[in-house]
Amino acid sequence: MRLTQLAHRRNNLPELAELQTLEADLIQQRDLLVAAQTEESDTSREQTKAEQDVDQVRQRAARDQKRLDSGAVTSPKDLESLQRELASLAKRQGDLEDVVLEVMERREAAQERVTELTARVEAIQAKVDDATTRRDAAHSEIDAERATVAKERELTVADIPADLLKLYDKIRAKEGGVGAARLYQRRCEGCRLELNITEVNDVRAAAADAVLRCENCTRILVRTPDSGL
Repeated sequence: MRLTQLAHRRNNLPELAELQTLEADLIQQRDLLVAAQTEESDTSREQTKAEQDVDQVRQRAARDQKRLDSGAVTSPKDLESLQRELASLAKRQGDLEDVVLEVMERREAAQERVTELTARVEAIQAKVDDATTRRDAAHSEIDAERATVAKERELTVADIPADLLKLYDKIRAKEGGVGAARLYQRRCEGCRLELNITEVNDVRAAAADAVLRCENCTRILVRTPDSGL
């Protein structure tokens, strides 16, 4: 019975439920972090491209302005065309710089999100590590106790007849891990039901080494000075 209790305790540690909840939360936060990191990476490339576009327009405008300032262009028509191009480039540069600013804002927001989620993931991971340590410690403690109980059981069953041990194991498997129950104050502690007067008389009349079973739950009854007989 004690081995069954220990196995149940091992499989139902509070740390196991805690870890299940934490690990589900950790997976969710990691997914969000990956999405934020991807967005930050994408906006970084987008910003680089937008800045390159601005630089190209700026360089072209600088070349045109240099030609205009040099006096090499004397034709009124060419001068007018060059001035129109400079005006168009100025507008284009302004539009592209607005794009750069918009992308920078999105990238900064993504970076802040990455920082926030990184901290959140690290905090949850710390809780997972702590719960894992506590779970492993509990497992080690229970396993050590199981080994001790198993050894004690080996020594105990060594003197028990094989047919009785076989019967006990059969009942234990059927009755949820409890094959024998103490008879206490005329009550079977397996099913918690009190024996009737006929059953009490049968127990009284039975030999000390007789194997008695509860009529209600079929478990082997263990008589003690407190059985109330």
